[in-house]
Amino acid sequence: MADTETPETVYVPRAKQVYLDTIRAALKEEFGYTNEMQVPKLDKIVVNMGIGEATADSKKVNSAIKDLAAITGQKPAPTRARQSIAGFKLREGMVVGAKVTLRKDRMYEFLDRLITIALPRVKDFRGLNGNSFDGRGNYAMGLKEHIVFPEINYDQIDQMWGMDIVVCTTATSDKEAKSLLKHFQFPFTA
Repeated sequence: MADTETPETVYVPRAKQVYLDTIRAALKEEFGYTNEMQVPKLDKIVVNMGIGEATADSKKVNSAIKDLAAITGQKPAPTRARQSIAGFKLREGMVVGAKVTLRKDRMYEFLDRLITIALPRVKDFRGLNGNSFDGRGNYAMGLKEHIVFPEINYDQIDQMWGMDIVVCTTATSDKEAKSLLKHFQFPFTA
């Protein structure tokens, strides 16, 4: 009976499959790598949402954390104020934001939704700045509205939140990282 059973199909995210099938080979040829382990790949994606003036209202804090969890599919970690600032009515330890670190399959799923669904829905979108690399192969970008993601129901939100998205790669230079992200269809302007 064991011979007739079919093996279970393993789910691989679309962006990861594209990387394995085409991007890796293209980068190996472009930069002349001799070993598969030299080819840059995505390491992690960090999504950070600052709550700002809503720190005094715990309902808004919980709403922002719930929205970030819906967008990323992972429970966010709250970020807290390190010191008190009287001018901002901020006390040490208050929740001022939330962040999520995505790795492996969730990272590829989020990247796919970001590029194919969220970025085209941004108002007056003219492409991403191609100079937002940090010199070590990591790319940072920001979104002004979190409602561009399909997981957010526009009628149920009480406030728009901005978010920072940092794509960390194993690339050693910005040129390699930019080439990797271009192969993932990042819409760079320069």
